[in-house]
Amino acid sequence: MPHLCNLCHIDLDHVSVTRGGQTLLQDVSMHIHCGQLTALIGQNGAGKTTLIRALLGQLPHGGTIRHLNEHGRDVPHLVTGYVPQHLEFDREAPLTVQDLMAAAFSRRPIWTGVGKKTREAVLEALTEVNAAELVNRPLGRCSGGELQRVLLALSMHPAPDLLVLDEPVSGVDSNGLTLFLDTVSRLRRRHHMAILLVSHDLRLVREYADHVVLLDRSVLVQGAPDYVFESPEFDRVFSSGEVRQHAGDL
Repeated sequence: MPHLCNLCHIDLDHVSVTRGGQTLLQDVSMHIHCGQLTALIGQNGAGKTTLIRALLGQLPHGGTIRHLNEHGRDVPHLVTGYVPQHLEFDREAPLTVQDLMAAAFSRRPIWTGVGKKTREAVLEALTEVNAAELVNRPLGRCSGGELQRVLLALSMHPAPDLLVLDEPVSGVDSNGLTLFLDTVSRLRRRHHMAILLVSHDLRLVREYADHVVLLDRSVLVQGAPDYVFESPEFDRVFSSGEVRQHAGDL
């Protein structure tokens, strides 16, 4: 019987994933609470990507993944938004930010033009992530941070119950990183959605996360950032003193 709390949450109860006879995840139990940012950390190969794919319904899994309200009752139709690490596209293609988003916002072929209502919806979505000035910019001329805000705008249509951020600021400069994460924090407060952030940047995790889960195919330790970062499990996974110093140097 899952533990009940007074917040709506996504509940992972004894989730396991096996492929080709290999156990990729084993007995993962955790809550991702609405209105909070949960950070998933661990070394490469720890199962972070596998867990994301299970959450997104891309991999079969054992155990259960449920969306529960504050009374512990199931809520059907979990809406999930996803921001990947990179967007693969031809930077020389004559495609604007508006074109990309209009293709997702409308069933109408882009080559027939973008209708007024779609243009308004695109601009509203970009405004919410502080990117309205990008609407007519060629996609190939956007910086890494600008592209991630465009992907964030796409992931918010419709507003999700769970927003998954998969290394969203890898390779983004410091200004773009701060703008992106401050925007995510504002969206979290406005929409009271659950956010799962996967990141190798431990300073970022310590600054922005409400809850941290350390994964190595199963959950080693979870809790408030300071609790996890000071745990013996963290020491075993990130044995380098330099890593610990970097994580605490805010």
